[in-house]
Amino acid sequence: MKGSHLFLCLFSMCCWVDLMPTAGNKILHFGACRVSMSMTEIRAGFTAIKANIQARDPIRTLSILSHPHSLHKVNSSDRCCITHHLFNFYVDKVFKHCKTEDSYVNRKISSIANSFLSMKRKLEQCHEQNQCLCGQESTEKFKQILANYEGLNVTNAAMKSLGELDILLDWMEKSP
Repeated sequence: MKGSHLFLCLFSMCCWVDLMPTAGNKILHFGACRVSMSMTEIRAGFTAIKANIQARDPIRTLSILSHPHSLHKVNSSDRCCITHHLFNFYVDKVFKHCKTEDSYVNRKISSIANSFLSMKRKLEQCHEQNQCLCGQESTEKFKQILANYEGLNVTNAAMKSLGELDILLDWMEKSP
């Protein structure tokens, strides 16, 4: 009996420690999912290359992530679902096609992509455990994001999406 209490105590501590943010990390809330992410590191990497990436965007009149299909209008119950979709989108579509002739920029992109890959894995686990259901609102918003992306050639769409990363980061940090 004492062993089961000890196990329960140790298990609880492990779960608590896992949710504690490490230096520079922030716990983000996406519906039922709560995950720790180094926003400072990602923002610093993005800030270092933002002007370079946005200068490569030939189409300034279109946005992949913004109005009228703004992420900021997603209700809190759909945040888990759309966040899961967006991390898959950035890892599977965007970062794969963001290559430049500048090795410094490529290293920063790679670092951000690695952070997103780590976050994607955490979100997949949480998404499965919490069985985040996708409402019609999040499904429609994500379909519009994909349509905006697929309406451009792959390289332009990837660079534009990367150039809009601050929109996604702002939305992620916004309290539900």
